Amino acid sequence: MNSGGPTGADLDAFLDLALHLADAAAPVTRSYFRRPIDVDAKSDRSPVTIADREAEQAMRTLIEAAFPDHGIVGEEFGATRADADYVWVLDPIDGTKSFITGKPLFGTLIGLMHRGRAVLGVIDHTILGERWIGVAGRPTTFNGEVVESRKGRTLDEAWMYATTPHMFPDGYDAEAYARLCEEVKSPVYGAECYAYGLLANGTVDLVVESTMGAYDYCALMPVVEGAGGVITDWQGRPLGLEGDGRVLAAGDAELHRAAMELLSA
Repeated sequence: MNSGGPTGADLDAFLDLALHLADAAAPVTRSYFRRPIDVDAKSDRSPVTIADREAEQAMRTLIEAAFPDHGIVGEEFGATRADADYVWVLDPIDGTKSFITGKPLFGTLIGLMHRGRAVLGVIDHTILGERWIGVAGRPTTFNGEVVESRKGRTLDEAWMYATTPHMFPDGYDAEAYARLCEEVKSPVYGAECYAYGLLANGTVDLVVESTMGAYDYCALMPVVEGAGGVITDWQGRPLGLEGDGRVLAAGDAELHRAAMELLSA
């Protein structure tokens, strides 16, 4: 393997595994969806179910078999070899509250980082039969078709998503987000990771979020960037395994810059 970075052949092998991971998680989440299941509360009071745990374990087993030297960071089972050159970042069910309440806007997120840089991302919505794939240096695809983010929108024309307005803590985050809400066409809520896929498809212009973990956004980066969009933290810094939880995605660099100015004012 090329020590300086993944070759095209490497990326093909990693993508093949990523698709197998999505295919392994899908039957698990489908089997529990809209069925009565127990819901536990994690230490941060966020919900978790047997579906989250079983789907992540299925993906971890495949990674360990295929690339035992790779690291894994997952929402449910934490970090294994997080200092490896290649680290898989997994969120088995992004949008557990949607999953629990029977809303199909939850997804499985599969990201691959190489030395801190996102090189592959899959957003899989198994209930909807929709899948976005992003690979470094390649165009993003949605169900096999190349997609592009929308360009040339100004703030007052922009449709902006966030998972919920309650994700912005009081103080700086809430005030910054409120400033941006006053300038955009309309804020919209409740799409989870689906919003980033819609941004890649060119029907959403901005996604602004806070209190995010690496497993929430690492898979999203190649998808957004491969569609021509921009995704960073609120200060324009690259996202990685470590961060402050703030994410800003936009259809193009100019809109991203305009939103960032308001967030950092």
